[in-house]
Amino acid sequence: MNPTEIERALEHCEFFERLEKSDISEIAGLCQVNTYEGGEYVFQQGDYGEYIYVVVQGRVHLVRHLDLGARKGEVVIEALGKGRVLGCWSTLLYLPHILMSSAACQKPTTTLAIKGADLRKIMNSNTGLGFNIMERLSFLLRDRIQAAYGAMEKI
Repeated sequence: MNPTEIERALEHCEFFERLEKSDISEIAGLCQVNTYEGGEYVFQQGDYGEYIYVVVQGRVHLVRHLDLGARKGEVVIEALGKGRVLGCWSTLLYLPHILMSSAACQKPTTTLAIKGADLRKIMNSNTGLGFNIMERLSFLLRDRIQAAYGAMEKI
């Protein structure tokens, strides 16, 4: 992907939409493009998390593996497609974090990976942008928690 395509993907992302063009350009400079085949993992539950990912194309299932004694299995928390985000949010707070779910690609998938610590540096230098991102994060986490509770009710 070229820089213009990366910026366009960020502009259409649920997490970064409505940011100023200059902010999008700065964030685009942090992005690494990753590609995965169907069946591959972007990350796995129990891994150490450092990145936030934007799905550019493809489909990713957030999956929680469960061990309830005699009952073991997995539950899909949410299916994420183009423009959706996933990853390790605590990196925006400079906190180490072990990932609580896996991200399994359902078909060939392209993501943009943004190291949370690098995004935090931009947020600290531009407090207006930082507030906007943290506000979006609050809504996103609310929705993700609701999806996780809904998934657990199916167990």
